Amino acid sequence: MPIPEIINAEIRVLTLFNLDSAMEGIKVHQSADADTLAAIKRLYDKGLVTQADGGYLTDLGIHCAEHLHTALRILNTTTPQSA
Repeated sequence: MPIPEIINAEIRVLTLFNLDSAMEGIKVHQSADADTLAAIKRLYDKGLVTQADGGYLTDLGIHCAEHLHTALRILNTTTPQSA
């Protein structure tokens, strides 16, 4: 299943959040590229972040970002080739 570019943009934004601190958010400035601005707005509309320009992750956003970080960690792990 190919991942649409708009979902890739949302994934990129979610990886910007520091999951070690719930008190650390992000702010996407109006000078950011159009894809990033649209992605953060979609994440807000989906209830994953608290503000249309970033803010903090909601409980749902934290849950989503944790799964995303886990998946990326697994996919970025180098494994030996099977024989």
